Amino acid sequence: SSCRLGPRSRQQVLVLTAFFFGCLLCGFSAVAMASAKEVQDKAVAGVRAVAGAEADVRFSLSAALSACASGPEDGPKVWAIISGDDASSANSVLKALGAGQKRLAIVAVATKGPISQLQVLRAMEYGEVYVAAAELGGKEKQAITAASEYAAGTSVLLLATSEAARADSQWTAFTYDPRREVAGGSAFVADGAQVRKEIQSFLARESLLTLVAKRSLPCESADGGSGGLGEGLADASKTVTILYTSDTGHAEECAKAVARQCRNGGYANSAVRCSTLDAFDVGALSSEPLVVFCVATAGKGEFPGNGRGFWEKLNARASEFEGKLTDTKYCMFGLGDSHYWGKGTEDSRINFAKPARDLDEVLEKLGAQRLIPTGFGDDQDVDQYHTGFGEWKSQLYSRLGVDKATASGGEDDGPVKTDEVIKTETQQLRGTLKVALDDITTGQIPFHDTKLIKSHGSYQQDDRDLREERQKLGIENAFSFMIRVRLPAGYCTAEQWLAMDDTCGKYANGTLKITTRQTWQLHGIVKRDVKPTMRAINRACMDTLAACGDVCRNVMCTSNPSVCSRKLMDEIVGYTYAMHDHCLPRSGAYHEIFLMQGEEMAEKVQILGSTPLEEEPLYGLTYLPRKYKVAVAIPPCNDVDVFAHCCGFIAIIKDDKLLGFNVTVGGGLGFTHNNQKTHPRLADVIGFCEPQQAKYVCEAVMVVQRDFGDRTNRKHARVKYTVEDYGPEFYREEVEKVLGFKLGEARPYKFESRGDLYGWAKTEDGLWHCGCLVPIGRVKDDWRVGLRKIAEELKGGGGFRMTCNQQVLIADIPEAKKATIQRILDEHKIAHTPETTVSGMRRNMMACVALPTCPLAFAEAERYLPTLVGRLEGVLERCGLRDRDIVIRMTGCPNSCGRPSMGEIGFIGKAPGTYNMYLGGDFIGKRLNTLFAESITEDQIIALLTPMFGRYAAEREKGEAFGDFVVRAGYVKPMTAGRLWWTLPQV
Repeated sequence: SSCRLGPRSRQQVLVLTAFFFGCLLCGFSAVAMASAKEVQDKAVAGVRAVAGAEADVRFSLSAALSACASGPEDGPKVWAIISGDDASSANSVLKALGAGQKRLAIVAVATKGPISQLQVLRAMEYGEVYVAAAELGGKEKQAITAASEYAAGTSVLLLATSEAARADSQWTAFTYDPRREVAGGSAFVADGAQVRKEIQSFLARESLLTLVAKRSLPCESADGGSGGLGEGLADASKTVTILYTSDTGHAEECAKAVARQCRNGGYANSAVRCSTLDAFDVGALSSEPLVVFCVATAGKGEFPGNGRGFWEKLNARASEFEGKLTDTKYCMFGLGDSHYWGKGTEDSRINFAKPARDLDEVLEKLGAQRLIPTGFGDDQDVDQYHTGFGEWKSQLYSRLGVDKATASGGEDDGPVKTDEVIKTETQQLRGTLKVALDDITTGQIPFHDTKLIKSHGSYQQDDRDLREERQKLGIENAFSFMIRVRLPAGYCTAEQWLAMDDTCGKYANGTLKITTRQTWQLHGIVKRDVKPTMRAINRACMDTLAACGDVCRNVMCTSNPSVCSRKLMDEIVGYTYAMHDHCLPRSGAYHEIFLMQGEEMAEKVQILGSTPLEEEPLYGLTYLPRKYKVAVAIPPCNDVDVFAHCCGFIAIIKDDKLLGFNVTVGGGLGFTHNNQKTHPRLADVIGFCEPQQAKYVCEAVMVVQRDFGDRTNRKHARVKYTVEDYGPEFYREEVEKVLGFKLGEARPYKFESRGDLYGWAKTEDGLWHCGCLVPIGRVKDDWRVGLRKIAEELKGGGGFRMTCNQQVLIADIPEAKKATIQRILDEHKIAHTPETTVSGMRRNMMACVALPTCPLAFAEAERYLPTLVGRLEGVLERCGLRDRDIVIRMTGCPNSCGRPSMGEIGFIGKAPGTYNMYLGGDFIGKRLNTLFAESITEDQIIALLTPMFGRYAAEREKGEAFGDFVVRAGYVKPMTAGRLWWTLPQV
């Protein structure tokens, strides 16, 4: 078809007709058979009352099209009265519009509410069109009159019975008449104040409008034929559609890089479309002149979630496309990992970039023409997928004639700017967050704001369990926000616990998540509730500032009250607070964005936003290269995993007096699967400081990283890589330069355990403390009800300590309240004794959140580990090891929020239901574990561990922990340094 769009923008035409066809595609609610004829007669009568008794009315699109074709071009309208009940008529309607018959007028009738008006993000292959939605028995006469008089193109009417309109609270009557735009007015006019949210969103947000309008077809050449690909692909009238599917975002980055290059190379913005595979209508494939595919691999050679629907539909409709794709050119870039299922294995060979290879094969069979050879990005290359992408895109850009362009500008299709640029350009963490959070037309915030909101303690997420369903419906993902509270040392009062319980019930998903960083997270908060949630937390004298982001995060501290006197514990917690407060960002952005509200604050916000830009005294304009994690450990307990952090402080106590802290630097556990430039690392002890010096040492370690950390590669930007690259001695020297004094020599210390207190303990001040097991830290059901009752009892004195192992310590219980607390624990079955905590493994299990909300997860963790532990407990029971403490940890990806590489048994997700298993971490947290088995499933895990537990029960030495045993027994070699992470394992 030729492109008939006039000189004015036709975006709104396309939008509104898209809504009409959304009704057809989704199907109207069924009409009672007895009333179908009556409703049809009413519609016919309405047409003939306007167009005359001799009006040509047909009852099928095919008949109406035939009548249009056989009559004069300037004749009166031919009316097609069709039933909206028949969803299959949608394809016929689309073909009819593609024919561009100016005499055609389509009338569809809805007879039962609610009336579906879901968006169809597809640019139609036609020019000017009149669109209206009206109520039968109301103002349909005006709409029919305008449709009858409209001669510039097809007319489309959606007529709803009065009953249907009343049954749909969002029913929107409107007209879209391009003639009004010619006169300088608005083509779109709503009949009333109410405009359906979906329509309002399209009209208000150009970003969504362009999704519809970008697919303009190439115009006819002067001789009536369409020019060849070589005859000016960069011409503004040419189009390129770029489709991607990705769970991790890598294929999306590649696709958006191509889109930016095309726009900056001469393509009109409206001629470049970039979207997920599932957002694209498979039926439109044959009308595309050029499609670029960027396809990642999920699971075992499967399509990622946002491409699976496209793949299934393409295969189901393959017979329709036979011989129809000869005019469609395409190219393919596939992403995968050639060693993902083991180096040199058949599984790795078969599944490497399998979705891309399968799609390429199908398109070729259907007759589509390959523009350039298929390219592949392999995570095993030195620069991962970037190596293959660089080679492939060079060929593509050359063929498209955009190889001379610079892709640094143009429309923002995603991560155009680096995190460093974003931090610099967004006014000390302000960005456009305040406005974006108030935008009710979408559940998400702009890309650059997703980076900034982390520093304010929140992450944008979406429910991955719902992605596929929502993409099929053509609506955006189920976006929500995770909010993390700043809680140094994990302490809160009883009143604060009650406030958080109220907040999670009112704004979140009804649960509190105790994290591995000794604080709370709230999940499932929709965008409109983010500010109210922040304010609720603030009213309880807490905040979320710096709980995430490239800043100093929540500072952790040992929670077990039995490790030292109460006086010492309070002193060390005090220094923990001092370190944390000293390293906080000082920007006023948090208060401006989340806390200031009401007219009385508007002037203050305006003044603060327009004053000369303040600069952070510690962070400057660029903040840190990556996050900065700090922990304080009190020997003999290493519950904080002090060597896993960027900076650590080990309390040195003698004769019940705090002498100071040993200082550690360079810990961190995150890495990337099969990227040997990344690896976990345990911290080095670099010296000793006095107690009052601790906050300045914490600052100095952070400042050295600020100045020496790698800002070019976020995968290499943590303190651990700076220490690994420069050496611990260099780092110590730089810290001492910042401090202006020398650190002392490290003092002796000894760790004996990493676990939490379970059950009761009394401190010398006469107060009781009770450690409780909260499975994987999720406070819900009986745990939530019971702990709330306990908080009610402890108001005015007691409190809680979150632990670094995702458990909770009920603190500061007066003797008079102990029996009441015990009764509540028993009543709600809150585990706190060796019997109720079931097993030593269950007491020591830890997992990250993973699916469904974490966008990085490859596999389950929180929702699955208790099930796996349940199966393993049966084996342990048979071996007589039920009460033996064994540290088991699991994460859904190698970012390692659950610290799996320090578990005696660790699992890191690779694909749904598939994990790498690591063994040999020591019980006290001073040795990493070692890869033992790759890509194994639950049954394989049980089969591998069962004989090990048997041998451990029979052959262990006195006091020997499981992690030490598997090393001594030769199952794995001891991981003596993180840089050996890839070379030491014998897998």
